[in-house]
Amino acid sequence: MFDHCMYFNTSALARRLEREWATAFKPFGLAPPQAFMLRAVLQMPGALQSELAEALAITRPTATRALDGLVQKRLVVRRATGEDGRQTAIFPTAKAESIGDALNAASADVTSRLKRLFGARRFKDVVDAVRDARHDLG
Repeated sequence: MFDHCMYFNTSALARRLEREWATAFKPFGLAPPQAFMLRAVLQMPGALQSELAEALAITRPTATRALDGLVQKRLVVRRATGEDGRQTAIFPTAKAESIGDALNAASADVTSRLKRLFGARRFKDVVDAVRDARHDLG
């Protein structure tokens, strides 16, 4: 019915991929948005919340929710920056650092499985096309 609809097909794909990553991150007690946020924090310790939101292509309120969950799980801490008391830098805790490699491995496993399913070239082409379309829309 909606075979030629970009919205329908990308939304259906997003739901399917959400399930894949939800399964991968379940052993860590993390939802995919939290896990990807934590991975970003581990790669960019001390980044501002706005920088993390930009890196993940999400809004600041969405970043706040993900970070709030990570704070509750004692995986990240917020520290006020010296320049502006309204901004906070985000740092991983020792607990987060202890699961970082396993978290990345779980995500890599999903990626490997999808590459096998699609074929490496098609996988890359799909990722590139979706990323480029996202950027084109602003």
